[in-house]
Amino acid sequence: MKKIMILFLLLSAAANAQKEMPAVTLKSETNGKSYNVKNDFSEKNKLYVFAFWATWCVPCINELDAINDNYAKWSKELNMELVAISVDDARTQKRIKGLVAKKNWPYTVLLDANQEVKKALKAENVPYTVVVKNKKVIYIHNGYDKGGEVELYKKLKQLK
Repeated sequence: MKKIMILFLLLSAAANAQKEMPAVTLKSETNGKSYNVKNDFSEKNKLYVFAFWATWCVPCINELDAINDNYAKWSKELNMELVAISVDDARTQKRIKGLVAKKNWPYTVLLDANQEVKKALKAENVPYTVVVKNKKVIYIHNGYDKGGEVELYKKLKQLK
């Protein structure tokens, strides 16, 4: 079963690689601004890490916390920016602002209220990480285990 799941994840990643980000506009939960995920995160040769998460997802929060511990260094060294896209529904999205403030995450935090971006990228579960460079999806990873941020860092160095 585990081999089948790994094969499925690899095939899914291959199918989405080099796909363009969808031109969907999402609202920031922290500053109220609207961002088009394709066009507003498109600086040439910059790596954009889109981390899909939810307030009820413990592995998601652990991943964002772990990346935060290294974020200042990584963002300079790798010319990268993390965009945290919440997939919280109407019942739980009220928790986003308070959680982000408590965690003091420096990320741009957007709400995919209708899950348009999530669906366009065929993201089934969170945490779901998508790396984009020059508007193209170049890497996808699903899930998080302790230490996964180290693997992400290594991958980002390769993709830089």
